[in-house]
Amino acid sequence: MSGFTLGLALIGGLILVVLVAWNAWTTRRNTPRQPEAMRMDPTDSTVSVQPVTDFDPLAAPPNLTEKRPGLDALIDVLAAISVEAPVSGEAALAAMPPTRRAGSKPFAVEGQNEATLNWETPMAGQRYTAFQAGVQLANRTGALNEIEYSEFVSKAQAFADAINGSPDFPEMLDEVARARELDQFASAHDAQLSFTLRAKNTAWSPGYLQQNAARLGFVPGAIPGRMVLPAATPGAPAVLGLAYDTQAAMADDPAQSALREVTLSLDVPQVDRAEQPFVRMRDTAITLAASMEGSITDDNGQVIRAEALDVIGADLEQLYDTLEARDIAAGSPLARRLFS
Repeated sequence: MSGFTLGLALIGGLILVVLVAWNAWTTRRNTPRQPEAMRMDPTDSTVSVQPVTDFDPLAAPPNLTEKRPGLDALIDVLAAISVEAPVSGEAALAAMPPTRRAGSKPFAVEGQNEATLNWETPMAGQRYTAFQAGVQLANRTGALNEIEYSEFVSKAQAFADAINGSPDFPEMLDEVARARELDQFASAHDAQLSFTLRAKNTAWSPGYLQQNAARLGFVPGAIPGRMVLPAATPGAPAVLGLAYDTQAAMADDPAQSALREVTLSLDVPQVDRAEQPFVRMRDTAITLAASMEGSITDDNGQVIRAEALDVIGADLEQLYDTLEARDIAAGSPLARRLFS
């Protein structure tokens, strides 16, 4: 074999080796990271697998009851309804409108319990000496408008007629103006934060992400592709949300689904300040980025530096103070209703 031919053979062999190595590297890079196998002591008979309760970030978990926040003049239009004689809870429930909304605003009726004198949602077996109907002044859909106010009046009047009551409605223009002012305040002090965690090299499988998030206290949410960090108080909204591709979560073989980014979110007004939600959000992002070889970015893909996180934290402290000064503290029943 001539030297020239031998050289070509060596070059061809080298190219083949490079191609094989490239193929292996590419396959490894495109194969999503898998969760670590669980290690259990075969002699340990106490290990059991329990289903995880789904959590919704804006609702109470199943099987945990929480009293519905009562009507409040701070964020509701209130119409007093007087009655000549006590009304049974059964009669009040029968008179309720089929829907509990006036346009996009929640509508509710409360009665004053004859025995306890407390205001509450009417219940069977109780008697009520007075009632009040209410509609929320504002929420994230905007301020109460004239059409919604008129629908409120119509529903409250129909309820009053059914129980032989007499309603007293506040002036519409005054209430609509109050709704606009509250909506302006809420819009200026609403905060929904999110960080995006992006894989630097190898993608993640849903199982790999779930395993790493579970180590930090996250549990599966009610929606595929979502995990949440439960609050310390039963029935309270989740502290943080972690969302990824729904189709990847529902794939026939999730282990082969490749995730290159996930979103960590915080709905600031919904979560009690005492939970230290932003501190936990920042720590969660840093820990997950380190353990999964990812980077913390904003919606535009720009890396978020540690100093920027400190600035955000300082701004949130001012926001918490402002909400508390308005008697709408983050995580309170009023804040959860207003910012929904």
